[in-house]
Amino acid sequence: MNIEIRTDKNIQGSERLISYVRAELSDEFKRHSERITHFSVHLSDENGDKGGDDDIKCMIEARPAGLKPVVVNHRGHNVDTAIHGAIDRLKRSLEHVFEKKEHPRGGQPGRVDLDTDVDE
Repeated sequence: MNIEIRTDKNIQGSERLISYVRAELSDEFKRHSERITHFSVHLSDENGDKGGDDDIKCMIEARPAGLKPVVVNHRGHNVDTAIHGAIDRLKRSLEHVFEKKEHPRGGQPGRVDLDTDVDE
């Protein structure tokens, strides 16, 4: 499982932050490690030096093997909140995608012919 982490000019992409994000993703998605080929994480501070509520954005793209990429976003008041919010959203989204793949809807819905067995 490949994990790529990017930050904008307002967030310092330190080795500590990169290690933290990789550890969190690896821990949260270890049961799906063979199903997910790549994670791309982008952290940005939308207001820069101005500050503000929920101005830190975390976007995570996961690429499940053989499926379309899943992308989630979450905004928080700090990097940790944004990361964990995005991871929680990604967990729910991937569970939904995997569930749909494992248990697809059963064919066409049954049809009822209204012209048969009608008493006039």
